[in-house]
Amino acid sequence: MRNPFPSPAILAGLRLPNRWDILLLPLVFGGLFLLAWGGHRMAVPYAFGEQLPISLDPSVLPEYALRTTLRMGIALLCSLLFTFIYAKLAVSSRRAEQILIPLLDILQSVPVLGFLSITVLWFVHLFPGSLLGPECAAIFAIFTSQAWNMAFSFYYSLRMLPKELYQVANLFQLSAWQRFWKLELPYAMPGLVWNTMMSVSGGWFFVVASEAITISDQTVLLPGIGSYIAVAIDHRDLTAVGYAILAMLAVILITDQLLFRPLVAWADKFKFEFAESQEPPQSWFLELLRRARLPRMVLALPVWLWERLRPFAPRRPTFRLPLPKLRDWRRVDPWLDYLWMVLLSGAAVASIVSLTRFVLTEADDAEVAHVFLLGLYTLVRVVILTALASLIWIPIGIWIGLRPRLAQRVQPLALFLSAFPANLLFPVVVSFIALHQLNPEIWLSPLMILGTQWYILFNVIAGAAALPSDLKEAAANLGLQGWLRWRRVLLPAVFPSYLTGGLTASGGAWNASVVAEVANWGSTTLVASGIGAYIAQQTIQGDHPRVALGIAVMSLYVVLFNRLFWKRLYAFAQRRLALD
Repeated sequence: MRNPFPSPAILAGLRLPNRWDILLLPLVFGGLFLLAWGGHRMAVPYAFGEQLPISLDPSVLPEYALRTTLRMGIALLCSLLFTFIYAKLAVSSRRAEQILIPLLDILQSVPVLGFLSITVLWFVHLFPGSLLGPECAAIFAIFTSQAWNMAFSFYYSLRMLPKELYQVANLFQLSAWQRFWKLELPYAMPGLVWNTMMSVSGGWFFVVASEAITISDQTVLLPGIGSYIAVAIDHRDLTAVGYAILAMLAVILITDQLLFRPLVAWADKFKFEFAESQEPPQSWFLELLRRARLPRMVLALPVWLWERLRPFAPRRPTFRLPLPKLRDWRRVDPWLDYLWMVLLSGAAVASIVSLTRFVLTEADDAEVAHVFLLGLYTLVRVVILTALASLIWIPIGIWIGLRPRLAQRVQPLALFLSAFPANLLFPVVVSFIALHQLNPEIWLSPLMILGTQWYILFNVIAGAAALPSDLKEAAANLGLQGWLRWRRVLLPAVFPSYLTGGLTASGGAWNASVVAEVANWGSTTLVASGIGAYIAQQTIQGDHPRVALGIAVMSLYVVLFNRLFWKRLYAFAQRRLALD
């Protein structure tokens, strides 16, 4: 196999930087300086309960934007690591899948406020006397708004991977590690990149809840754009809200140019097709990295050093444990399945009993029944809003995804709209509802789908962009046009990607109900009947048994809906629509 890394002779020829390195070095050193400065500000001394001053002066927004971006970057790295480990375990083991995927449904349904109410005090005690405790709590909250969507995307991409490619990997005798990096991750990369963009936007959507933490009538405001927005809303300062929007737009545009657009252009080479794309996406920053010599030197030098030092490293003795014969294993395996199901059932029963005892310390049977009714109200909103969003964004997403140049132009706008926090619309929504005396049960509902509808759009764009060029050429040769082309080629091709977007959009709508069913603007508060409003109100009051009750009921609704609806659609897509 050809060595993909430069030889020592090539390394010697790359010592002198070129003009592209001169352009790249200021960006690298500037980024390192900002990371070091922001990391130092995260670990300053702090006593829990102490009020950090949050200024509405627009001159502090660059610092606040850096602090928020740093939190989101750390959360994104943790989300990627979680995605690779979690989804790979779920795909590799049938027994692990029986736990991990339902657990992912539950985790997706738990609102950000629910995670904060449980973890913030734990992080504060973990880092006493330091701001690092609340910072870690905010990072963990952002992580919970990013990780589940990425894990679902990677898991279902691996599920849809053609079986022939696994057979080819076996013929080449690839190890599990090699198969992951050379087959599974490249195949899932186009969809994962778009879902990573959506996850980062989801973190922006919940940035106010992550940085303005209210637990047991005690508020901790961390310096950042989210806390700036929270203070501006509390003071009814529309000018400050406008400055926050401009700061968000600037950060999203910079992130798009330096991170996401290069990733989209780079991931295009992993499309599963035999014919090359006619209009591949472009990125000026990716071209800069390819032409500069410094990045290649940095990447190649450690590998070259390892290749030179590896012969001197001590070799570990290899031990091979005797494996049972296949026929003996077939006799034991059904009993292991039976034992596994017994253990799972026992753990589920023990968890339900413990949760019931904890909840009934404060709530009675009538309140539990009322919470189930509130969950039904929210379920109706989620189903209607997800269906309407699907009807709107599926055709638009296909139309954009088939045009890479248009997708690049739309990408920053879509990122900004998907990152737009619902809280910023509270002045308009609350004033409009109060002025026209409208019913908040209906008119607060669109706030639930405001940020989560983009999961559908981004996944459909990713599915359409990953459509093999040879399949499009075959459809053109057969003369498929109009509705026949949509019904036979386009809709079936993007349907698996849409399922990931629809599932995460519905789960995100449940999560967003905590923010959307209670709208505040100054002293005016509008509440819609639903389980999201119930959890938000009990979290502010610090009533942990009722918070646990609301989260448990919401999780039960989400798991049942996903099992009965989305999982069956995924089974259909895997059986009928995979590119095998």
